[in-house]
Amino acid sequence: MKTLLTTAFALITCFASAEEGKWESLFNGKDLTGWTPKIRGCKAGENFQNTFRVKNGVLAVDYSDYKQWENRFGHLFYAKKYSNYRLRVEYRFTGEQLKGGPGWAFRNSGVMIHSESPETMEIGQDFPASLEVQILGGTGNGERTTGNLCTPGTHVEIDGKLETRHCISSKSKTFNGDQWVTIEVEVRGNTLIRHIINGEEVMSYSKPQLGGDAHAEQLAKLAESKMLSEGYLCLQSESHPVEFRKIEIMEIKP
Repeated sequence: MKTLLTTAFALITCFASAEEGKWESLFNGKDLTGWTPKIRGCKAGENFQNTFRVKNGVLAVDYSDYKQWENRFGHLFYAKKYSNYRLRVEYRFTGEQLKGGPGWAFRNSGVMIHSESPETMEIGQDFPASLEVQILGGTGNGERTTGNLCTPGTHVEIDGKLETRHCISSKSKTFNGDQWVTIEVEVRGNTLIRHIINGEEVMSYSKPQLGGDAHAEQLAKLAESKMLSEGYLCLQSESHPVEFRKIEIMEIKP
């Protein structure tokens, strides 16, 4: 019995230590050091019309230099790949949607995980093959969940079944106005991913994998596997101004 208890305690201690770690900021509050933009119609690294900028200590998706939208979907990629981690981001929507933006993109943005690199994206590609932790602001009329999942070039499993719907709603509350919301994503490679809004889990899924379009199939062929266990992080630009602050990551053991 003593041996069993000792072994059990050792296992508990091992898992506890795997959960421990330090939050590391990915955003210095001053500039875009460590981040690379990829905007539709542009090469990786070209920050079209200064879409992504830092002002007043926040990382802003700003359309002040745009005349209209013209389908300039954009993403801002962090330089490093991650596999097992917790990501914590504070965000809020501000101002008015840019003229010409699609109706569904009103107060709509996202944090992409397990993403392909900006360099492998095609010039005219709207979204990277990735898992989009979709963030939505309320319209002021009815419910609108945030922390949803969208799957450009990917699929996942939910309750052991392959899920091929493009967007899947979470069970979060609705957040109206310009309030700051904290979203946390727990990522355990290819095993489990959880979305957490203001401390409350709102959805989970497993076995993220490439699929659904020709570009994703090509990526899977190059990687010699369709399963996704790691990838880049990126922030999204979809025509409505949004601000991000406290972009932090804690790497954890598998």
